[in-house]
Amino acid sequence: MEADIASQAVGLGTNTDFSLLNLFLRADIVVKSVIIILIVCSIYSWAVIIEKFRLFKKINKSSEEFEENFWNSKSAETFYNSLPTKVDDPMAVVFQDAMESLLKKKSKNNLSERMTTFLEVGIEKQMSKIDKGFTFLATVGSTAPFIGLFGTVWGIMNSFQSIAISRNTSLAIVAPGIAEALFATALGLLAAIPAVVAYNKFNTDSQKYSQKLENFSKRFLTII
Repeated sequence: MEADIASQAVGLGTNTDFSLLNLFLRADIVVKSVIIILIVCSIYSWAVIIEKFRLFKKINKSSEEFEENFWNSKSAETFYNSLPTKVDDPMAVVFQDAMESLLKKKSKNNLSERMTTFLEVGIEKQMSKIDKGFTFLATVGSTAPFIGLFGTVWGIMNSFQSIAISRNTSLAIVAPGIAEALFATALGLLAAIPAVVAYNKFNTDSQKYSQKLENFSKRFLTII
């Protein structure tokens, strides 16, 4: 390992290219692994962010249209019969499943209690689908800075070893290794910050939508 560090120390003194690609190529296997992990996490986080942004925009619009059409209909059963077999909107799915259960139940005993339970289960099922991916965003937001910090500590440790082996404390020897190390921290923050912001936003949107489903369910129970 000392031989590798020594060879790196010789190269560092002559290599002044601080491009991101060159910083990655010069890093050792540990720092490279940290960088790759952070890049993958960042890419997947952005995929989740884009998907959730589109999802909330879609369901908020479709739920508003569903509620408007529902309350303007003659009756719940008439509106239920007008719906297609498969619906995508979570509110429509909850309503459709509830109506199917209502029409199948011949007994009217404890109807309100049974429908309340059924609606709660339906809402919970839909929200679990909507909230899918939130855990990953929270995990990236909380761990990515520490993963980047680990890469930084490891890189700086190698830089000090290079200094000890080469017996040269010039900036030309120290700067490249520290730059590689700090690159890992920068990537950690780059992955974490959007994930944290997105998680907080989508979590708030999820709570609002869940409340919208609950309000619809309460109003629906008053007319059955």
